[in-house]
Amino acid sequence: MFGLFRRPSVPLRAAFRDFMARQGAFVAQKTVFDYCRVKAGRQEARLFADPSFRAALEHCRWQVYFAALSDVAALAESWLRPHATGREQVLAAALSALAAEILAESGSPAEEAESAAAAARALPGHLAALQLGPPLPANRLPLLAEAPLFATLPIHPDQRRDEGPAIRGALRFHIVSTQQEMERRFRPAAVAAELVGT
Repeated sequence: MFGLFRRPSVPLRAAFRDFMARQGAFVAQKTVFDYCRVKAGRQEARLFADPSFRAALEHCRWQVYFAALSDVAALAESWLRPHATGREQVLAAALSALAAEILAESGSPAEEAESAAAAARALPGHLAALQLGPPLPANRLPLLAEAPLFATLPIHPDQRRDEGPAIRGALRFHIVSTQQEMERRFRPAAVAAELVGT
């Protein structure tokens, strides 16, 4: 009788796809917004209310999100690869397809559409290049989000001198947290089997 009140289980592929989408958004928003809030200090309310700053902040958030989603896909590829021996290319293609679906449904504004499409096009090649070496943990994975983060942060470079290590450290921290959350929520063998169709 009590079974009637259980929630229907979410298919594993869909659950992992949702996880990738949420974590990509989390990494981007947390890294960008936290840094800007710290820099604004007591002027946070006034700065965040400024239309020009808000527009620049949103552009930064989207640009970092597109790359952070690719980083989450790369992190997943490294984590799942040992469980997809002999089907590594299939795994990379499946993760690229998930990311492309997420990007297509992200609701990004029209002016960000080309960047989203470019991220989707570039991901298969990025994963293929990573597969030339051994799987990398989150603390060693090269992060695509770093370049757009530094290029689009709505804080003038003169006002963030010597802060590069702290900005990179925050980004890395959220990627490491993503790996920990992925390990907590999913069994890699089951996810790999689902994605490669074994």
